[in-house]
Amino acid sequence: MNASLLFLIPLLPLACGAANALFGLRLPRAVAVSLAVFGAAGSALLTFVLWPLAAGEGTTVTLYTWLESGALQVPVELLFDRLSAPMALMVTSVSTLIHLYAVGYMKDEEDYARFFALLNLFVFAMLTIVLSNNLLLLFLGWEGVGFCSYALIGYWYKETKNADAGRKAFLVTRVGDVFLGVALLWLFSLFGTLSISAVNAEASQLPAATVTAIALLLLGGACGKSAQLPLMTWLPDAMAGPTPVSALIHAATMVTAGVYLLCRLFPLVSLSETALAAIAVVGAATALYAATCALAQREIKRVLAYSTMSQVGYMFLAVGAGSVSAAMFHLLTHAFFKALLFMAAGCVIHLAGGENDIHAMGGLKKRSPLLFWLFLAGALCLAGAPLSGGFFSKDGILLAAFAHQTPLFNVLWGIGVFTAFLTALYTFRLLYLVFAGAPRKDLHGHPLPPSMIWPLLPLALLGLGGGLLNLPGLIGGSSLLHHFLGPLAGKAPEVSHGVEWGLWGLATALFAAGVLVARARYRHFKPGREGAIKRFFLGGWQADCIVAALILRPFAAVADFFWKGTDDALINGVLDGLAGVFQGAGERLRTLTTGRLSNYLMAMAWGTVIFLGWFLLRTLIP
Repeated sequence: MNASLLFLIPLLPLACGAANALFGLRLPRAVAVSLAVFGAAGSALLTFVLWPLAAGEGTTVTLYTWLESGALQVPVELLFDRLSAPMALMVTSVSTLIHLYAVGYMKDEEDYARFFALLNLFVFAMLTIVLSNNLLLLFLGWEGVGFCSYALIGYWYKETKNADAGRKAFLVTRVGDVFLGVALLWLFSLFGTLSISAVNAEASQLPAATVTAIALLLLGGACGKSAQLPLMTWLPDAMAGPTPVSALIHAATMVTAGVYLLCRLFPLVSLSETALAAIAVVGAATALYAATCALAQREIKRVLAYSTMSQVGYMFLAVGAGSVSAAMFHLLTHAFFKALLFMAAGCVIHLAGGENDIHAMGGLKKRSPLLFWLFLAGALCLAGAPLSGGFFSKDGILLAAFAHQTPLFNVLWGIGVFTAFLTALYTFRLLYLVFAGAPRKDLHGHPLPPSMIWPLLPLALLGLGGGLLNLPGLIGGSSLLHHFLGPLAGKAPEVSHGVEWGLWGLATALFAAGVLVARARYRHFKPGREGAIKRFFLGGWQADCIVAALILRPFAAVADFFWKGTDDALINGVLDGLAGVFQGAGERLRTLTTGRLSNYLMAMAWGTVIFLGWFLLRTLIP
């Protein structure tokens, strides 16, 4: 098998995206959208066909040297191994289904070529992150997904709020990118290379303090892209973009890039217990924060956005607990069921005539029973229903945290358990408000095209059956993903079967409690006044206000001082004053140039008198 074919995996969507960007509007619409779908589907097929190359240590293949200056050598080099291969297969396969969904969702959009070109380019950039064996090339893909995210969130840029959301996402994620950039420069100064394989292999030679500092910088970069505390405020606003964008970028792929980065560099990160603890704390805190916010949201996509933030927090907790396999397991199952939920949410909004407010919905089960069952499949996975994919993957994370048995991880495990209850509660709150009871508002929706429904079917099956990817030995499974990852899997939790059964029982009880509370509270829901606590959660703990008070307003005040106080008043004032003085002097001198000969003769006479007077004065007073 020719390993060079691996380059076709990212290059195929790039070529199709470039073709649509250049010629898309000149092509028949069917050709342009087919080209976009082909870019993602062909890449998925290639990943599947080339899967054997991931065996053993994987396959490294170099296309050419991109940059070469002194010690710096940056080859365009791909690493297709046991970590990148499943990630690439997930990205390409989920992207293909989302592309197919987008064909129906954007069927009335005139500027479709720009949309599909950006969608393809995003897939290329994401695959660059996943497959790169060089940190600088990874950083190129990292910035590429940031640009595509900005352009796709603000796709309908003529509405100010959409353009603002895209700008906010771009700026907030850049903060994290600065941390990542500093980490890469530091690693290059230490190793003289940015090869991921080399950095991981030689990381054990570094002093402990250096490892901790670099790992914390990597955590900062991961927090920006994965919307973790404190760089999380951009994700809810990013729901202003089209629903396929939310499903692709903010559910399945880009938001998990931070998790993948930490897993990719886990041999380095795992050398610092401090860094692992910080990662776990950030993940648990974000999971709880986002779950409380999801409880109060009224827009359907914002509920799912906070839910994504919370689930990615679980993945961070898994990395912090030292279990890469648990993090990757939840990353994969979450990609399936969250893409399903986002795409189903787009169908709900379509059925509700563009209405986003779940308080105005209700009774949609009668209008589309198939959509209800598909949404229910995703909801069961998200809420952690027993035997669903989400149940097994979330349980693996809680098990990894529980197995540490240290005071810190006992607290983090408790937060994770309580968040699991909140997850079931807000998920079934959403389900009841949208599908149960009678419509709370007269909504005139549109019939759903088949192309928006049938891509949800495979995602529902993958979400429900995702547990098979890593079925634990407790019920006769073989922990397939853990063994497939081999040495990349991290630590396996060491607990007795009795403890595992106990944790399963607790998870089942939490799920049932969340469902029952949601049923009692929202089955016959009537909107009422919102209390202070609900408004606090609705506003995301007023995080935007805090950021504005601590950063934006002080920054604006300092900028205002330097603009108006220093630049405008001082520098421009001095220059304008000097210019005024010279201009006034010139004006006064100009009055002497009357053009009359008599005035000039008089001036010469007075000048002669002054000179003579001067010389006379010097003669009399030596």
